Amino acid sequence: MSGVAKRDIGPLLQKFRAFLLGRQHINNLRFEDGLADRTTPPPELPDGPAHKLSANYYVNRDGRREVAPPQVLATQNALIGSGESVSKPPVPGAVFRWD
Repeated sequence: MSGVAKRDIGPLLQKFRAFLLGRQHINNLRFEDGLADRTTPPPELPDGPAHKLSANYYVNRDGRREVAPPQVLATQNALIGSGESVSKPPVPGAVFRWD
């Protein structure tokens, strides 16, 4: 023990409790001498994009503001004018024609 008495009942009542339980009682309270040592050194991480406080506005770091509608890279008319064949996009599954 580390000099500080753990909270428990007297020795006579401990024996009586062990007799009634039919086993030795395990104290579930956590005390400092029963815990693991904190010997792990703190991690050495590189500086990130937000490690400086000056000129670090949330507006510049907000990923939601970077979302935009999709950009059209080529239109159908431009493909026809260039001489490339334009076909319909593939359809998943077999097509059933109703007549």
